[in-house]
Amino acid sequence: MGRSYRTYLAGETVYVCRSCGNHLAVQESVMSKNFTGQHGRAYLCRHVVNAYTSAEAEDRTMRTGKHTVRDLFCRVCHQVLGWKYEFAYEPTEKYKEGKFIIEREMIYECPERKRNVDKPVIEVIQEVITSQVPVGRG
Repeated sequence: MGRSYRTYLAGETVYVCRSCGNHLAVQESVMSKNFTGQHGRAYLCRHVVNAYTSAEAEDRTMRTGKHTVRDLFCRVCHQVLGWKYEFAYEPTEKYKEGKFIIEREMIYECPERKRNVDKPVIEVIQEVITSQVPVGRG
């Protein structure tokens, strides 16, 4: 078994695990905020990173019908975050297949940090580098 690496996300808002702060998804991957999980409100997401699903799928009867799902866990602290839809029995629910539910109770929103525009970053680094270059050898 090899070493696993974490993915760090950048976006307008990053959703992170409430237990350990592990990056999970960005606001742009949220398809809907009108879902309900086991602990209340939840988001339907296209993509989730730094998480894994349970080995065994199970059938669950939900408000919108019967679905085959796998529980979704944080890769760092192993907290249950929600689930992944594997199969939807109802034709109108097929759009959920392969998508993830992350429960709001298990995550928090981390807004992108805005850098201070009065303090240039690249220009300062280039100035330091060019000031250290030797002009010539004599």
